[in-house]
Amino acid sequence: MKLLPVSLIAVAALTMNAAADEPKTAAAPVRTIFDRHDQSAVTPAKEIVIGSAMLPAGSAIGYHTHPGDEAGYVLKGTLVLKVQGQPDRPLKAGDSFFNPRGAVHSLAAAPGGDGGTAVSTWIIDKGQPLATPVP
Repeated sequence: MKLLPVSLIAVAALTMNAAADEPKTAAAPVRTIFDRHDQSAVTPAKEIVIGSAMLPAGSAIGYHTHPGDEAGYVLKGTLVLKVQGQPDRPLKAGDSFFNPRGAVHSLAAAPGGDGGTAVSTWIIDKGQPLATPVP
């Protein structure tokens, strides 16, 4: 009867070791939209969107475009802004960035860092998706 508890402990230990040996994958970025507003006194075809992107260590938002302009600010951590045709731009807490309409860009957690969070405001064409992936 004493073999059963010892066997269960051995199985549990082997399971934990096997799980520890599995490669760790980075958590996916999370984009959160806080609010949307029609843009007043300019044109009814535009809206203002406010949101954030939280990028865990090792993660990235793939290359994409927006149907309008994006102004962003890094709240915490270290990130890398990648814009096609430009050198990568490291960003740290307190840095701001701008992506004009149609710019193909990506935002990534800086290598070796703990990830980071940015908040952005987009002024986009109303009724269009916030972002369109670019292969």
